[in-house]
Amino acid sequence: MDNGIQEKLIRREKEEEEGDLKGRIWVESTKIWRVALPGVISRVCAFGTIVVTQSFIGHISDIDLAGYALVQTLSVRFVNGILLGMSSATETLCGQAFGAGQHHMMGIYLQRSWIVDLITLTVLLPIFIFATQIFKLLGEDAAVANNSGYISLWFIPFVYNFVFSLTIQMYLQAQLKNMVIAWLSIAQFGIHIPLSLLFVRKLNLGVSGAMIALSMSSWILVIGEFIYIFGGWCPYSWRGFTVAAFKDLFPVVKLSISSGVMVCLELWYNAVLVLLAGYMADAEVAISAFSICLNINAWEFMISLGFLGAACVRVANELGRGNAKAAKFSIKVLLGTSIAIGVFFFFLCLAFRKKLAYLFTNDKRVADTVSDLSLLLSFSVLLNSIYPLDFLKVNSIVSYFGKPTLISRIFHALIQIMLSLGVAVGAGLQGTVAIVNLVCFYLIGIPMGALLGYLTNLEVKGIWIGMIGGVVTQTLALVYMAWRTDWDDQVKRASERLNRFYLKSSDEPDEQTH
Repeated sequence: MDNGIQEKLIRREKEEEEGDLKGRIWVESTKIWRVALPGVISRVCAFGTIVVTQSFIGHISDIDLAGYALVQTLSVRFVNGILLGMSSATETLCGQAFGAGQHHMMGIYLQRSWIVDLITLTVLLPIFIFATQIFKLLGEDAAVANNSGYISLWFIPFVYNFVFSLTIQMYLQAQLKNMVIAWLSIAQFGIHIPLSLLFVRKLNLGVSGAMIALSMSSWILVIGEFIYIFGGWCPYSWRGFTVAAFKDLFPVVKLSISSGVMVCLELWYNAVLVLLAGYMADAEVAISAFSICLNINAWEFMISLGFLGAACVRVANELGRGNAKAAKFSIKVLLGTSIAIGVFFFFLCLAFRKKLAYLFTNDKRVADTVSDLSLLLSFSVLLNSIYPLDFLKVNSIVSYFGKPTLISRIFHALIQIMLSLGVAVGAGLQGTVAIVNLVCFYLIGIPMGALLGYLTNLEVKGIWIGMIGGVVTQTLALVYMAWRTDWDDQVKRASERLNRFYLKSSDEPDEQTH
């Protein structure tokens, strides 16, 4: 009798523990989706305007499609990578300031990021102005290079929206006000399609019309964000323009550069592979097909970026509060959700195959090449949900590894080599991640892709296989790196960073009452 009662008590305790775990997962999932869903919607819609523009241009002519693909995949991604990476410092600082209750600092961080990004983008403008000469110098097909130079000039008004749209999104997301970005992005995407139809089909402006529609719709989003911030909907974090934004710019630039290099090495990876595709016999078809697949992959990747943004916000908030355990649990829930979404899109890409290509082109050769790449595209989409842009994202996986194995010791040796290089550039963890990306992508992935693409009959397939090889290597290296992360030390560093950048608010006592 006593044994039966004891068994019932044990069973009840297990059920309560499971129920508590389910409850914690539900609560954490609610917090994650509150941040991730608007981020996913905004990124999918924003990148969707680029994909829609590619579709309109692709149905104008094949040479225009190749020219657009070259500029968008190389020049725009190059610049966007720098700005996105540098803006990630805003995401980190704003997230931690919000978690620590230092709301007034968020507006200052935002203004500092505008100053840094505006100067950076202006310095990079020659990439667009001299695009034809640059692409010819790189050995690209002359006809494609000439066409790219014309399209590149139309991208200049478009890329300046990155300075504000990227940073404002991170600023609002850090304080859980990013739903407004989702609505504005939906409006942007909804306006972009009829604008494209008007300028391309009705007014017959061709490529120029498609690019005008792209620039107009992108700035509609930025203007809406300005109205929201300046209109008083961020009363505690936005106190107006201030000269304090010019103070301590160097530490922000230093953090931005280390973050920028880490992200850029990943975004430029695909750009280099497109460059390799341009050296093949039928460059026009190779570039067009490869860029179509990459844009589909990147469009789905916007979902993963939404979850990465949620990870950054949740982890930064918990580190700001000094709760390392909550940060790790949040990442576990994030990973499970992200992987489930990746599996869904994996099968979706396999199901549609060639039909995807005809959304962008009427050329059967391009469509056939896209169909041949569909299996690799599916695996890349799956990897989007698994491999981390930030080593924080994979920390939860390693808790299941148990004791060190032969494989983990091999990776330990690799990481030690990379760490020694990281010390040489003096960049800390973010610098180390940049070195990991450099080794995995540029010393493993690109050479592998070049060898398979040019020395075998795989061609574009070989380049993509090399790309996947670099991504898989990076994933394994960063998983091990995350395993060795001291999260309590990260809490301490977050606190030190906040204190270093902190400026006292003039009405701070009043703010504490809200």
